[in-house]
Amino acid sequence: MSNFGLSEIQAKAILELRLQRLTGMERDKIRDEYEEIMQLIGRLKEILGDEGLRMEIIKTELEEVKKKFGDERKTEIQYLAAEMRIEDIIAEEDVVITISHLGYIKRTSAYDYRQQKRGGRGAIGGKTRDEDYIEHLFVASTHHTMLFFTEKGRCYWLKVYEIPEGEKSSKGRAIQNLIQLPSDDKIRAIIDIKDLGDKDFINNHYIVLCTRNGIIKKTLLEEFSRPRTNGVNAITVNDGDQLLEAKLTNGNSEIMMAVKSGRAIRFPENTVRDTGRGAIGVRGIEVDNEKDEVVGMICVDKEDKTKTVLVVSEKGFGKRTDIEEYRITNRGGKGVKTISVTEKTGPLISIVDVTETNDLMITCKSGITIRMAVADIREAGRATQGVRLIRMDESDEIAAVARLDEQEEDEIVENAEGAEGTEATEGAEGTENTAGEAAEGEAAGQPTEE
Repeated sequence: MSNFGLSEIQAKAILELRLQRLTGMERDKIRDEYEEIMQLIGRLKEILGDEGLRMEIIKTELEEVKKKFGDERKTEIQYLAAEMRIEDIIAEEDVVITISHLGYIKRTSAYDYRQQKRGGRGAIGGKTRDEDYIEHLFVASTHHTMLFFTEKGRCYWLKVYEIPEGEKSSKGRAIQNLIQLPSDDKIRAIIDIKDLGDKDFINNHYIVLCTRNGIIKKTLLEEFSRPRTNGVNAITVNDGDQLLEAKLTNGNSEIMMAVKSGRAIRFPENTVRDTGRGAIGVRGIEVDNEKDEVVGMICVDKEDKTKTVLVVSEKGFGKRTDIEEYRITNRGGKGVKTISVTEKTGPLISIVDVTETNDLMITCKSGITIRMAVADIREAGRATQGVRLIRMDESDEIAAVARLDEQEEDEIVENAEGAEGTEATEGAEGTENTAGEAAEGEAAGQPTEE
């Protein structure tokens, strides 16, 4: 075949042709097929040599696919109950979550915090910048969901295991990197929910919100059961006001709100009707002037007789008082005295409901943290100034007070260096007021409800 310049494959193809295909008609067909193939080769070479042409072809084909198949899904994808979830490979444990004033968050094992006695010096609880300090501190399980409420009234969701883990002394990570929080907003309250998919639970529990100006609002938990990346509006906050607290209730609680001048009010939860997420709310306590403000709110189940009310002042004084010492009044009143505020104690900064089996975690603006047993803080009357809970430098102040629901064995560290202080003995400043001083405080004209 070399005389004709044909390859072996071409020669075999010619020999396999039937004689009738060699007619003029078949010859024209073969020529047309050849020309068509040559045109295709030319087109493909043009496409390969022009990137813009390739992109245009891809765009056209994708638009055709979208036009043909771009309707809504006709089937629903469901996950089998037996399929593995990310929670299944994460150990469930209690962790301490801290959020700083400038918005840095981390989680740390609760066992990293040793228990000390009341009046101790405390230990370093987190490294922060000079202008920063630990503002929120609480305990939650790694499998739970956290609801974050901001001062502007927004709500965001985050799984506890998604919070970066860090050492007790580490700064943490900026919370804006974890949730889409605007730069001009900040976290004010956090609620720990075990399972947002439990229909019975979310339809029988409520979230109660309060603001610095004394506004209170109640909304069914079910309205917060569908997480959204951008968050949702939890309460409409008026100009000049801020969201302060958020609490989970079962609808059968008694609510107490306290202001920094040392007053507190107690009223039934059923006096606050539940409203939608966008509502403003109603007045919970009367705030006398621009210098005063609400510092906290607690919600205690009516059937729970083990709770006492613990209040803490800015300079580290605190006490426990039986809740029955606070008579039930109408919502929106001025309330009654809850602590004797003096220059030595500083204004009231926190109110917490506790039992004797709880531990207490107190964090200062300097970063010092102390953990103590609530049982070590003896009960006192409403009008007393309480006892010293933590020794601080003159320039330091209490930043956050958190209740721990499980009490660990006492672990006292003696002769420690620096901030790892030993147990302090109570001096004159750490003793409780006498009954005469308490009576004098009551006679001094405590505010009453309206």
